[in-house]
Amino acid sequence: MGTLDGKVAWITGAGSGIGLAGARELAAAGATVVLSGRRDAPLAEAAAAITAAGGRAETAALDVTSAEAVAKTAAGILERHGRVDILVNNAGSNAPRRYWKNMTPADWDFVVGVNLNGPLYCTAAVLPAMRGQRDGLVINISSWAGKFDTLLTGPAYNATKHGLVSMTMSLNIEECVNGIRGTVICPGEVATPIMAKRPVPPSAEEMARMLRPEDLGRTIRFVAEMPAHACVHEILMAPTWNRMWLGGEDLPKR
Repeated sequence: MGTLDGKVAWITGAGSGIGLAGARELAAAGATVVLSGRRDAPLAEAAAAITAAGGRAETAALDVTSAEAVAKTAAGILERHGRVDILVNNAGSNAPRRYWKNMTPADWDFVVGVNLNGPLYCTAAVLPAMRGQRDGLVINISSWAGKFDTLLTGPAYNATKHGLVSMTMSLNIEECVNGIRGTVICPGEVATPIMAKRPVPPSAEEMARMLRPEDLGRTIRFVAEMPAHACVHEILMAPTWNRMWLGGEDLPKR
C-alpha cells in the first residue's frame, strides 16, 4: 500500500526534468499519474518506464498555452478517473532573447503563455472537481526568480514566476474553505534541459553543482504526502553552491 494509493495526479511538463522526476515519485507512492507535455515520444517513454517499475501512468499530450486544449485534457482525465487529486503545474520556459535590449512582444507573450497562463488554465480546469471532492492539492513550480529578481532570467521570466507565487497564495486564500491546498516550490538552478536555452549555457562543471531533478521530485512527493489538514504554502530551495550569490562565468554582467 502506497501513501497515495487511489489518488490521481496530473503533471504538466512531465516529459523530462522536474516534471518527470515528480511523476516518478508520485507513482512510486501509489498515485496514478497522467503525464502531459508537448511531445508525444518523451511522454510515452516516461510512462512506459513508470509502468515497468510497477506504477500506473498514462499520457495526455498538451500545449498548456491553449485554454481550449487544457479544458479538453482535464475533461478527459475526469471522464476516465472521476477525479484529480493532485495537479503539478511544472511546464515552464524562457526565451533566448530575454532582456530589455533584445526581447520582443512575441517573446514576452510566449513566456507569459507557458509560465503563467498555463498554470491558470490547468488549475481552473480542475478546481470544480476538487471543490466537489472537498479535497485537492495544486503544486506550482516557480523559481528562485519568483522570490528574488535576477538579471540572469530577464523581466518576463521574473514577472511570471513572481505571479505564480501570488497565484498560489490567492488559491489558498479563497479555496481553503473547500479543502484545497496550494504549494509553490521556488528552486534555484536545477540541472535540466532548459539550461540549453540560456544565451550562454552553463558548463558541465557548473551543472554538477546545481540541484538535480530528483531533488525536486522528492520535494513534490513530500508535499503530496502531507495530510489534508496541513498546507505547505511555499518552499524555497537552492543549490548549496548558490550562483545567484557567488556568480559564474556564464552569468550575464551588467
